[in-house]
Amino acid sequence: MDKKVIIAMSGGVDSSVAAFLMTQEGFTCIGATMKLYDNDNLNIDSEKTCCSLDDIEDARSVARRLSMPYYVFNFKDEFDEKVIKKFIKTYETGGTPNPCIDCNRYLKFAKLFERMNELGFDYVVTGHYAKIEEKNGWFYLKKAADFTKDQSYVLYSLTQEQLSHIKLPLGEYTKTEIRRIAEKQGFLNAKKRDSQDICFVPDGDYASFIERYTGKSYPMGDFVDINGKPIGRHQGIIRYTNGQRKGLGVSFGQPMYVAGKNIEKNTVTLCTNEQLFSDTLTAQDFNWLIPNPPSELKCKARVRYNMKEQDASAFIQNNGEVRVVFDEPQRAITKGQAVVLYDGDTVLGGGTIK
Repeated sequence: MDKKVIIAMSGGVDSSVAAFLMTQEGFTCIGATMKLYDNDNLNIDSEKTCCSLDDIEDARSVARRLSMPYYVFNFKDEFDEKVIKKFIKTYETGGTPNPCIDCNRYLKFAKLFERMNELGFDYVVTGHYAKIEEKNGWFYLKKAADFTKDQSYVLYSLTQEQLSHIKLPLGEYTKTEIRRIAEKQGFLNAKKRDSQDICFVPDGDYASFIERYTGKSYPMGDFVDINGKPIGRHQGIIRYTNGQRKGLGVSFGQPMYVAGKNIEKNTVTLCTNEQLFSDTLTAQDFNWLIPNPPSELKCKARVRYNMKEQDASAFIQNNGEVRVVFDEPQRAITKGQAVVLYDGDTVLGGGTIK
């Protein structure tokens, strides 16, 4: 039976090779780029981000080379509501958001699934480095073969229904192999650099973006030590994230780091590096990717994208939240970020740190 797939194409080398691999397997393929925002409206330099007109043309070029129909889907309203506004609200309420996870959750694997069903297709395909394996009717999310590129951390929110209709063809490849395939196929983006920053804030200046977008200014307030004693003035609470050392604008005679923020009092708490460490967190909106998770389990846990998993224990609370206790204290556990639990290369689940 002919299987039909929608391939999410960003214009980058990964999704382009994913498209090639699916055509090689004999699937009927269409390429689709999600138009998420207008660069001009957000004052973004198109050369520094994805989703630009250049990226669309790169994706279209690859689709044409593969003799594959190609479409651009306008999801700007959904992206604004589900990703950008949530990003701003998280900063305004003292957290540090992870918009890439929200984009995967609400756009790539929600809106594209809607289009898949509307068109009567069978799968959504992306260029993520991760694997999906089926065993006894259950679909498991697993790390990529190339651990240096593994993206399982940002996919923890997938459901069983989604996992059963997703193909991740890059899971068994290294990045070097992917670029080699692209060069062999003559793709114009074979050497295109990977996007590193948040797509709608490519210069990394989150505070300036938020001020431009909202038209608001965020007032100065006090830096305080862990006892609440004022020790300086900050330039607006959205400008700081847990663990931050650079850019504080105040000298203390010793390295000081952001430990937390109090929105009501408009204060930013600073501490020494040693005081940044803690061994416990609570996660909400938790999504389990294994059947019948036990109320307590030993696991490995990751609290940010680029970190090695650490030994921990997880405890499911009566309200569905999950308490994670690390064997060794971890540095700068941050509200708004994701904690993802692993057993070897299998993702057990994940949630948002409270």
